[in-house]
Amino acid sequence: MAALFGRRMRRGAASTAVAAAAMAALSASGAPSAVSEQPAAAAADRPSAGAPGQEDPSITGDSPYYTELPDLKGPGRNDPPDETPTTGSAESGIPATVLDAYRKAEASLAASNPRCRVPWELLAAIGKVESGHARGGRLDADGTTPSPILGPVLNGVGFANISDTDGGAYDGDTLHDRAVGPMQFIPQTWESWGRDGNGDGRRDPNNIYDAALAAGSYLCAHDRDLTVERDLHQAILGYNRSQEYLRTVLRWYDHYRKDAHEVPDGSQPAPGAPAGTGGTTPSPDPVRPGRPGTPSPSPTEPGKPDKPNKPGDGGSSKPTPPPTTPPPTTPPPTTPPPTTPAPATRLVDLGDGEFTAPAGERFADRPAVRAERADKKPAAQAKVRFTVTGGTGTTFEGGATTVTVTTKADGVAKAPALLAGGKPGALTVKATLLGTTKPVTLGLRGEVTAPRADKLVRTDETELTCEAGATFEGRIALTATRDGEAAPGVAATATVLAGADPADGEKAADKGPYFLTPGDEPAEDRRTRELPLTTDAKGNLLLPELHTDDTTGTFRLRVETTGGAVVVLELKVTEAA
Repeated sequence: MAALFGRRMRRGAASTAVAAAAMAALSASGAPSAVSEQPAAAAADRPSAGAPGQEDPSITGDSPYYTELPDLKGPGRNDPPDETPTTGSAESGIPATVLDAYRKAEASLAASNPRCRVPWELLAAIGKVESGHARGGRLDADGTTPSPILGPVLNGVGFANISDTDGGAYDGDTLHDRAVGPMQFIPQTWESWGRDGNGDGRRDPNNIYDAALAAGSYLCAHDRDLTVERDLHQAILGYNRSQEYLRTVLRWYDHYRKDAHEVPDGSQPAPGAPAGTGGTTPSPDPVRPGRPGTPSPSPTEPGKPDKPNKPGDGGSSKPTPPPTTPPPTTPPPTTPPPTTPAPATRLVDLGDGEFTAPAGERFADRPAVRAERADKKPAAQAKVRFTVTGGTGTTFEGGATTVTVTTKADGVAKAPALLAGGKPGALTVKATLLGTTKPVTLGLRGEVTAPRADKLVRTDETELTCEAGATFEGRIALTATRDGEAAPGVAATATVLAGADPADGEKAADKGPYFLTPGDEPAEDRRTRELPLTTDAKGNLLLPELHTDDTTGTFRLRVETTGGAVVVLELKVTEAA
């Protein structure tokens, strides 16, 4: 078979031919496969998943990828099944740490997004074609690559044209973006989809645990179900908008579902790559005149220029040609090494003061600060740690109470979205500038307000007519919801109003139907026509019994919740029989 890792190459006629040949062989094998030609073509016409609210560019900027395909199994194709080693074929081996990262990402997403059902074998297929499983599992103890895996400069020459979005923080390039890490995220996509897969409080595209979880989250975008072929193909094409890429990933996905096993980290050779693609060591240039390793013409002695040989002198009758100067070669373009930015010395709050959210809901605003240097200019690549404090139960999205964010070129660091806890009250988000001799800390104040409802409906069928001096039959029941879900713990007020028309006033009536508050006092002292209430754990309200005095007529019962959900019911009091 081909070398363990194929060359990483741009899309073109060569990769098309490889993919077409592989597809033909797979179809001939009669083996079940994840590949389906027609739906893939249809999916290519649809936009791919990008950052939230955006569809372009692809996750890798359509960077190069490894086009090697797994061998086909079966009679007449490679080794027959009974000759396959019991430990699995070499091409089925996945480095131990990388395999662990794929499986943990699958488990994490199964808990947080069960609808998606992303399989680890799909992550393995993408990791294979993007980086050869992190260069054959060359990772440190935490799962981070010793040096960044970088794709080519995305300057529009053969690939997408994406100007720098991260100030060189991830890719070391302050002019254009480059795909980064084992799963090859471009910086602007990582900013939206990066995840902390190993729980160290950082989102590092060069860490296989972070990158695998981010890739799985990206594939699950737009509420996809990856067991549905259309969604599966669309997700893969969101990574790299190429039919050849789709076929290559699906071949490895199909292969790993049938044959995959763990191998030690670093036991496989690192894949090679064409010169200029970045990420791996380029193949050496061929020997040319004037380059190292090329023999040069022997120079003549100083002061003795070459002369034509004369007849009879024992030499050739033809003159010796003068030495030629090899044509100058143009060195390949190089990316300048990243410069060390000046250190940040202070933080500036970019918020509008306090931020609030009802209990159990997402805060509309995210805590944000700007790191500045001593000259008050923005400081890129500074580390800012955000910590939520207070007894409200508020966390960042994902459940963490502490996260670390790296500032962009504009010096801005934004914390992830905040999810308000279930207990109303004050909270503080501390933003701490790290890496300084005296860490600078800002306290950003916030508040969790009482839970609210946006809809209130009556659920009983009690007759709302009663004789004077009696008690209404049954009790009025209502249910409060928020965004279609039950709204527990929501405060509400039930008020008896005079008259059947709003023009009669919105203040509590001074006569007519009334409630009795709990207590040992005489009933006359416990009468009220304005009663505070709270929804139960299922968002339900069950009003106390309504009594009437000797006043007849039509009244209104208004029930309103925090959040503005309102129900107005008509009450009728008739003459006593």
